[in-house]
Amino acid sequence: MEYTYNIIDSDASSKLQLQLYLEEYEDLVCAGVDTNASNGLNSILKYNPDLVLINLGVDGMDYFQMVTELNQYMQTLPIIIGYAKSKKYAYNAIKSGFFDYWILPHNEFDIRKTILRLRKVHPKQGTLSTICLKSYKDYRYLDTMNILYLKSDNNTTDFYMKDGSVISAFKTLKSFEKKLPKNFIRVHQSYILNSIYVSRINYGKSICSLNCGKEEELPFSKTYKDKIDSLKETLSKTATKALN
Repeated sequence: MEYTYNIIDSDASSKLQLQLYLEEYEDLVCAGVDTNASNGLNSILKYNPDLVLINLGVDGMDYFQMVTELNQYMQTLPIIIGYAKSKKYAYNAIKSGFFDYWILPHNEFDIRKTILRLRKVHPKQGTLSTICLKSYKDYRYLDTMNILYLKSDNNTTDFYMKDGSVISAFKTLKSFEKKLPKNFIRVHQSYILNSIYVSRINYGKSICSLNCGKEEELPFSKTYKDKIDSLKETLSKTATKALN
């Protein structure tokens, strides 16, 4: 299981160094990078990362205000790590419930200790393997690994399966969006796809191709382009070689 993270850092050198250190950990996946509290707040609410790393060195108090504001919108806050060139903000970080506090410049050993403690204190639970479709007294259980994509039709959602079958549920697409594992991504008003089957992203035609025996093409819309961009980055990191 992966931990997603956001970095908020206005110092380009510090941000790059941190990203290079974090690339060592295969279970850490970057969800967003921002340079100030306002944009950081928006990204956290948008991507709901597991972990947020903040450079408190500039406008540090703005970030503590951001954390306070997050409490108004989120039921559970992400794990937050702060860092700065001195211990100036350490007390505020402790009061705000930060998981850890680092002194710059970034230190590989400090980061390693924090990540190991993170895994121990906040272990990732196993991915949801089944989803239950309930209709009156009928309960149907689907293995999420066998789902290619979901397609909405008004108040009905169709599940397109690997074996070619289509299973209908009398609920909206939105009702399933947050119940599915993170590898399921909303790419269109009418579609959620299983990203593990994505074999091609065509920006020119705004199409994602899914490959499971035969190829399926699903449209993606401008509204969800940021999710497509994030998917592309994730797939590119795991690809052996990228060709121009």
